[in-house]
Amino acid sequence: MNTVGEGLDEAVQRAFTRPAPKSAGAQMRYLVKQLKGTRAAAELLGITQRTVERYVRNQLKKPRPELAARMEREVKRRWQPQIQAKARKAAATTGGIVIDTRARFGYSAAPGSTDDARLRHLTVALPPAYAARLFELREQGGSDRQLQEVAAEGLQEIYFKDGGRRAQGLLVEYTDLEHVAFDL
Repeated sequence: MNTVGEGLDEAVQRAFTRPAPKSAGAQMRYLVKQLKGTRAAAELLGITQRTVERYVRNQLKKPRPELAARMEREVKRRWQPQIQAKARKAAATTGGIVIDTRARFGYSAAPGSTDDARLRHLTVALPPAYAARLFELREQGGSDRQLQEVAAEGLQEIYFKDGGRRAQGLLVEYTDLEHVAFDL
């Protein structure tokens, strides 16, 4: 299961115009250059400065799986920042964002209707306002639960309430998230 935050990051990373460095040495050299020193890179990754130097000189080539994941995540976070910002801005101002999710949705609705949670697979285009809120919350370090609440509100308004044309009193709860992906 991936989280809403990871899904947003992956959507932005698909906008890259060049591939990020793949080898451990290239990734480490990039991080050292971005952080302006081996000490800062070592502190960021939780390893020794000497280990960073060995990766930079290609003396070490195969990092432990958890170190490899941290290196890849940090490189992608810093790779092509202007391209990432441009993609986020386009989604937040004009394009919106498409959410593809498989989750359990619970309802609070009018008496006589069912409020049993059901597993649904939805692909819905959310307007730019929701994309802007999601990206802003992600930048501020919001929790995944907060991101889910914004996504649920968007799905509630656009999909379930059809932009205000039906189900006025409906409240949607987004639980048991199995899958979530975004596209800009």
